[in-house]
Amino acid sequence: MSLHKDAARVLEAWSAPDAAQERLRLAYGDHLAAHPDGMWKACRDGHLTASTLVIDPSEDRVLLTLHRKLRMWLQMGGHCEPEDATLADAALREATEESGIAGLTLLPGGPVRLDRHHTPCAWHLDVQYAALAPPGATAAISDESLDLRWFGYDEVAGVADESVLRLVDRTRALI
Repeated sequence: MSLHKDAARVLEAWSAPDAAQERLRLAYGDHLAAHPDGMWKACRDGHLTASTLVIDPSEDRVLLTLHRKLRMWLQMGGHCEPEDATLADAALREATEESGIAGLTLLPGGPVRLDRHHTPCAWHLDVQYAALAPPGATAAISDESLDLRWFGYDEVAGVADESVLRLVDRTRALI
C-alpha cells in the first residue's frame, strides 16, 4: 500500500472528536483525492505532514523542540519521506529523529488530532500523534532544533502557540 493510500485510509477510519476536526478530516481527504502528490513537500497546494507530541514516562511532561527555522516551541514533526510506509511510521520517524529518543511508542488509536497551518513552504495538513518515551529516555538536540526541553503541562501555555496547547489538551484527555 502506498503512503498516499495509507493516509487516506487512516483519515477515513479516524473518529474526529468534534465538528471542527471532522471538517479538517474531510478537507484532508478531499486534498488527497485531488492531489496524487499530496503527501510530498513538492505539492505547492499543500501537503500532509506527520507530527508527534512526546510524553515522558510519568505522563506529566511533554518534550518540545525550539524549531530552528520557525523559532517556535513545537512538537516533533515534519514532512513525509519516500521510505515511510505509513503515516504512523512518518510520525514516529520524525519524533525519533528530532528528539533523539529511541524506543518511542505511539499511543494506540491512531492520530490524536489534525492541524492545518501555513508555513514558508506551503500549507501543512498536519496529522498529529502522541508517543510515550521509554523509562530513562535522554533527549538529544537535532540539526533542526535550537533547543529541546521537557515542559510540565502547566508550562506549555507560556511557551507554545494555541495549536500545541490543543494537541497537549487532546493528548491529556486520551491518556
